[in-house]
Amino acid sequence: MIMKSQLQFFIIVLLVIGICFRFSNLGNKFYWYDEVFTSLRVSGYTEAEVLSQVADGRIIAAKDLMQYQQPNSAKHLTDTIRGLAVEEPQLPPLYFIITRFWVEIFGSSPTSTRSLSASISLLAFPCLYWLCQELFSTPKIGWLAVGFVAVSPFHLLYAQEARPYSLWAVIILLTSASLLRALRLQTKLSWSMYATSLALGLYTHLFTGLVAIGNGIYVFIDANFHLTKRVIAWAIASVAALITFLPWLVTLITNKSAASVATNWSELGTERLSLINNWAGNIGRIFIDFGFTSKSPLIYLIPLTVEKIILLILIGYALYFLGCQTPKRVWLFVAILIGSCALPVMLVDLIDLSIISTKSRYLFPTYMGIEIAVAYLLVTKITVPSTKGWKPQLWRVITILLLGSGLLSSALSLQADNWWNKESGRQNPQIARIVNETQKPLVLSDTSNISLGQILSMSHLFAPKVSMQLFQPDSPIPSKIKLAQEQTSVKIVTDFSDVFIYGNPDKLRSRLEQEGKYKIEAVDLGETQKILFWKLVKS
Repeated sequence: MIMKSQLQFFIIVLLVIGICFRFSNLGNKFYWYDEVFTSLRVSGYTEAEVLSQVADGRIIAAKDLMQYQQPNSAKHLTDTIRGLAVEEPQLPPLYFIITRFWVEIFGSSPTSTRSLSASISLLAFPCLYWLCQELFSTPKIGWLAVGFVAVSPFHLLYAQEARPYSLWAVIILLTSASLLRALRLQTKLSWSMYATSLALGLYTHLFTGLVAIGNGIYVFIDANFHLTKRVIAWAIASVAALITFLPWLVTLITNKSAASVATNWSELGTERLSLINNWAGNIGRIFIDFGFTSKSPLIYLIPLTVEKIILLILIGYALYFLGCQTPKRVWLFVAILIGSCALPVMLVDLIDLSIISTKSRYLFPTYMGIEIAVAYLLVTKITVPSTKGWKPQLWRVITILLLGSGLLSSALSLQADNWWNKESGRQNPQIARIVNETQKPLVLSDTSNISLGQILSMSHLFAPKVSMQLFQPDSPIPSKIKLAQEQTSVKIVTDFSDVFIYGNPDKLRSRLEQEGKYKIEAVDLGETQKILFWKLVKS
């Protein structure tokens, strides 16, 4: 039998490793599209302001774009909030406010900015343990759940990303534990704590509203649909949290067109079978993630499919076992925690064939509920009174395999400069390596067909010697580009060893090729994705 002290010691070792992982190689993976927008909001500039200042056809050093990735004296905290309100009102401001103060103290490099998320993620451990105590009153379940989160490759990825998700995960756990505590104690202080945590959650992520609705469903069912004192107390606390969120809710409604533009990626079409495959794959990544996807070589696809099936069976059995072995108040809470975000979003995607539910970052409540259920199953199975027989031994092996696979997965992802969650601009590191190897490169980009987010991401990867020339649709485009050793009268008088085009070259092609001296060729990136990188060469 695994004794309580042995389990605690084992989890403590994993916890220490997990903490070290969170602060290791923070600058290893490239600073991707979403993260540069975090830094843009922190700087106080809007996207429109940046484009008006840099995308006018002038040659600039790539590193000049860094002024839009850090706080400065010209912009203040109010500008950070205004930028969100005007261009991304679907993102509540709490995380970005905290991040601005953080980078003013510790610096604005990707490593420093990501260290905030890593630091916040550590609060998930005590909050998760507290939630498990409220549910089960058994320390061992809390310990194992903490162990799963500590080595989970999924949690590690978002603990190292400069986005609000690690903060949201902490607040979800805090809100859930606070609700159970308030229902148990029924004091004004406990309900005030729940209202405060719920308000913080709403100011962190809009999907906290779905969690709040799930909380209400749980409270009503637990009260057998009677208007009890607990139901009234929950309603008052929830209304108080909603009132504090009203200013940003008004902002969101007022600027809903901007939110619609910022989230138009979710309307990309898909197939229902693809949705189901993505859901299964994302669930598996909670525990095991070796970086394989549906596009991986065939040699990996069969074991990848087998892994998904085994994990889904284990999770399904864990939920069934939880429902059979625990009181209604326990299994119902975990079930609603799992379904509160997942079911509405999945239903919308199935109807509209949209892809929101395929983005695992939006389903933190679901995944944490699953981890709690699996922890309960394994602790119950490996701590049976009798030590005889093969079944307890089998469950111990399964526990060690899950924890070991998570540990190995996390170690592998730490070493990579890219992973599946960096979904936009995956080619950027390879493009930067090609550009940086040349002597004196110029990179052209038309901002009407390549996002400012990608350009800012590239600027983090480019060497100081790299120059850029950015164009908006109405920007003047030079009639000629002067390569090194050429003696031609041109609008741009600086010599460059190599000229590259990042993005769709169609709007630049006619002007650059008009004299027949040059042509545009695609640069081989060794991938089958849409070509985003081109080079100007002599005809």
